Amino acid sequence: MPDYDFTAPRLFVDAPLIEGGAVALDRSQSNYLGNVLRLGAGDHVLIFNGRDGEWQAAIEGRKRPDGLTIRQRVRPQDRLADIAYVFAPLKHARLDYMVQKAVEMGAATLTPVLTRHTQVSRVNGERMRANVIEAAEQCGILSLAEVKDPVPLERFIRERPGSRMLVFCDEAAEIADPLQALRGGSAGGAGIDLLIGPEGGFAADERELLLRQPHVTRLALGPRILRADTAGVAALALVQATLGDWGSRAG
Repeated sequence: MPDYDFTAPRLFVDAPLIEGGAVALDRSQSNYLGNVLRLGAGDHVLIFNGRDGEWQAAIEGRKRPDGLTIRQRVRPQDRLADIAYVFAPLKHARLDYMVQKAVEMGAATLTPVLTRHTQVSRVNGERMRANVIEAAEQCGILSLAEVKDPVPLERFIRERPGSRMLVFCDEAAEIADPLQALRGGSAGGAGIDLLIGPEGGFAADERELLLRQPHVTRLALGPRILRADTAGVAALALVQATLGDWGSRAG
């Protein structure tokens, strides 16, 4: 990301962005700009909405920041590689970490799946979305990952398009070179579903179900057992480097 201004404050706003337009700030955004950053009328911030690129905007408001006037677009909207991060949810802070890192790594969709050994049965979708926005704000990301509702693993497998590549990480897989394994597969332009299971691993019948799917790659992540949130970061890095938008096969 050359010549990007990481010093300017950056906000997600859920509003259309056009030159000369106005955006109202909610209470938390006003407090952040005015009381945390000590900014006031006339100071500039960067704003994005996940659709219209990134824009420079000027703060308005006499006593406290209460709105923004949109000045000019500084970056056009981009598009994420079609990588769905599919995962057995974790508890609290570790789920926050998992979501934030998936966004930083460029996942386009986040889908929690409930497996036999999943330890968490309820997922706070609003908290996940807040973590998506926070990570995007902090890392200069323009496109927001979509957060899906939790579904049982069997339903996810049944409803996903069979033309998509399925990569699932399995501690029971034979140790092999994961880069070579991924290069041997192909997304074929239909997208990639990257599945990270629970820390208890997949049940035998779940593993059999996954291995019966078309375009499937079973991935080992080395000789050590990784925690699920660590495995997600490692697997996303491998997928992005071989099949995603880190190289020439992006799309």
